[in-house]
Amino acid sequence: MQAQCVSLCLLGAMVFLCSAHARGLRRCVISMDMRRIEESFRGIKNAIQAKDTFQNVTILSTSETLHSIKPLDVCCVTKNLLAFYVDRVFKDHQELSPQILRKISSIANSFLYMQKTLQQCQEQRLCHCSQEATNATRIIHDNYDQLEVRSAAIKSLGELDVFLAWIDKNHQGTSAASRQET
Repeated sequence: MQAQCVSLCLLGAMVFLCSAHARGLRRCVISMDMRRIEESFRGIKNAIQAKDTFQNVTILSTSETLHSIKPLDVCCVTKNLLAFYVDRVFKDHQELSPQILRKISSIANSFLYMQKTLQQCQEQRLCHCSQEATNATRIIHDNYDQLEVRSAAIKSLGELDVFLAWIDKNHQGTSAASRQET
């Protein structure tokens, strides 16, 4: 009887710790108003996508790469894709329009803020990267590398709504909370 009670208590403690850990990963994402980022993107989406000459190619390959991410890998993939956009896409994109450039700069600054928050989570060991998460981001980098740099940057910017929707879906707790605050 006592052994069953101890086993049950241990099982309960494990379930609690695992659920707290999983919720902690979602909390790693930042209390940021995603609507502001989405509005900035909507303001430039048509202009960016009009420059996309490869309509039949995708970088984020929505059907496979992002949808197959497991909950424990969400933090890692989010961190890696934020780095992808900040370190490659935004830097590789050359924009002449000051209005579009301002919107892209606003989005990039928001991504830098999110990236900083996730870096802190990783330092606290709350953002582990599995091999599957690393492979998923490698596929996205490989897709990007298959195009000429300028075309790849335009394509990735044009697909930013896919990434924003994925963040919103996978970090519902923090996104929804920040939406209610505004």
